[in-house]
Amino acid sequence: MNPEELIPTRRSLLSRLKDWDDQESWKDFFNTYWKLVYGVAIKAGLSDPEAQDVVQETVLSVAKKMHDFKYDPAAGSFKNWLLLITRRRISDYLRKEYRRPPKHENPQEPLSRTGTMEKLPDQAEAKIDEMWDEEWQKNLLDAAIERVKAQIDPKQFQIFDSYVLKEWPVKDVKKMLGVSATQVYLAKHRISALIRKELKKLETDIL
Repeated sequence: MNPEELIPTRRSLLSRLKDWDDQESWKDFFNTYWKLVYGVAIKAGLSDPEAQDVVQETVLSVAKKMHDFKYDPAAGSFKNWLLLITRRRISDYLRKEYRRPPKHENPQEPLSRTGTMEKLPDQAEAKIDEMWDEEWQKNLLDAAIERVKAQIDPKQFQIFDSYVLKEWPVKDVKKMLGVSATQVYLAKHRISALIRKELKKLETDIL
């Protein structure tokens, strides 16, 4: 995928999504947003299969509603519109699971399911907006990093990735990549600045 199409869903892509037969645009949309929806579903307490179901159901809901979708900044951003759809799908799943009878044999045992917010939908729903913002920022950062990676020398990015992203000690980066400490620090400074610049662009471009 073109790094320029990571995260920011511009009006052009939204317009193309109105054509249900435009498989390439829908593929771009799915590749851009599935991790965001999946991450929020997992943080809300759903299991991996449940979170994957939420992703599929969210994409289907977007497909059904996209034909009538009109981008209006005064009415709200695409980010918030997608959040609303995702929240509903997660809430539906949590409420369905909450109403489901316990699957244990001992009636005296309390229903327990780690990571599912104790199946209290209201508690999970109250946190979804916060989770969404956290995952959105994480995806923005990932997109900014991918953009910068496509722009710079692979060796320079490898230095940055090892020292900053993987948090290797400087001595290990020097030994593994055959560079000096100065090169490591310069790569960190230069690439970090580029990533901050790309983040600002992404925040501006997002609908």
